Amino acid sequence: MPISIAISSGKGGVGKTSVAVNLALTLQKLGKRVAIFDADFGMANAHILLGVNPKNTLADVLSGDKTMEQILCKGPGNVTVLSGGTGLVEMLSVNPTERFQTIRMMDQLKEDIDILIVDVPAGANDNSISFVAASDHPIVVLVGEPTSFLDAYSLIKASHLETGLSHFTVVVNMVASEAEGRRHFEKFNKIVTQFLDVKLRLGGQVPLSQRMRKSVVERKPVMLQQGDTAETRAFQNIAKQMLNAPHNESGGIRFFGNGKIAGD
Repeated sequence: MPISIAISSGKGGVGKTSVAVNLALTLQKLGKRVAIFDADFGMANAHILLGVNPKNTLADVLSGDKTMEQILCKGPGNVTVLSGGTGLVEMLSVNPTERFQTIRMMDQLKEDIDILIVDVPAGANDNSISFVAASDHPIVVLVGEPTSFLDAYSLIKASHLETGLSHFTVVVNMVASEAEGRRHFEKFNKIVTQFLDVKLRLGGQVPLSQRMRKSVVERKPVMLQQGDTAETRAFQNIAKQMLNAPHNESGGIRFFGNGKIAGD
């Protein structure tokens, strides 16, 4: 049975989608069959970073015009891509029934993938919390700024109080060094655990580098580039951390039920 990893953030602009895309490619390189679902309905952009242009999106499935199989798109590294749709105003306010249908529709992939990466909309709105709660392993991406800390705290608080989630993995993006990433995590962890009964773990940190910036501009993720670099090592570390992350339990609807990867 596949596992699901939700990539979330309290605010936009922290590199959440870049983390999602590169993590998907890294896990694929580790021999896992990976699908990335861009759940940012109406503003999906994971496919842009992957350099692909899906002809159909989840909006077409929810409307009944297409089947799940018909919207699947193969991206680089043989990663399967599912787009929520870009520029679709009608998809910006997905109702609870449509969220339920979306989560259940992912069951159709369970024989073909090992891991589902869900690129969750930024913020603590109903869509974000629903997809975070439906995942086995939520990642919260943040940067070392007060607004990022505040918004990430709000997301974790809402997810914990509304759905009972207690385990979260934090990825610190745009750091000058590993030491800086750890300092940001320790500071954030102290703030969160002072007020909430949750457990945070550091999944890793991603450097702020010209190579990362260039990869976004050129629509070529760093994990598709050749060579052993600080950036590729960072995502390899995050991937290995996620394969050993604590398994969340919640009473609501889940992707694939409670899946684990055989042999991991």
